[in-house]
Amino acid sequence: MGAEVPVAQRRAPPRVVVVGLGNPILSDDGVGIFAARLLAERLAGAPVTVAESSLGGMRFLDLLGGFERAVIVDAIQWRRGPPGTTYRLSASEAVPTVRAVSFHDISLGTALALGEKLGIQLPSEIAFLAVEVEDTVTVHEGCCPAVEAALPEVVRQVLEQLATWGVLPEASCTRRGSRNT
Repeated sequence: MGAEVPVAQRRAPPRVVVVGLGNPILSDDGVGIFAARLLAERLAGAPVTVAESSLGGMRFLDLLGGFERAVIVDAIQWRRGPPGTTYRLSASEAVPTVRAVSFHDISLGTALALGEKLGIQLPSEIAFLAVEVEDTVTVHEGCCPAVEAALPEVVRQVLEQLATWGVLPEASCTRRGSRNT
């Protein structure tokens, strides 16, 4: 019979959160929320927290507290590729705030940089997946066809990132062609 590892020495699974950002009633702006819903189904029982959020600015940082790693999925309008193109960005590559009236108006990248400067304990690793979108102003539940078609690829990329971090086995990620940039 093997020696039992004391509870204090057992390695706890990494504290990981996947956050889908957006507004599900503003067409493509909801892509992060819709991805989070698909991921919640796929990750049921996994050591990962999946959250949806319409919060912005400094309020968003509260969602990251207590986690070691985070994957964030959000819409972006760079117009560098067609709607549905996915980009893997570092938090520093996230679109910076050009002008803000209050702390609630600052972008993800700006909020993370400010949080770090203020000494807020943030995840040591953050992966940012952005999906090129077409329409973020029309009141409509659901994305345009091109963005909707990108959701399986977004889910695959999140699962791949979690496998890279050792949170999921590699086999849980299906390999297919990628449209990421």
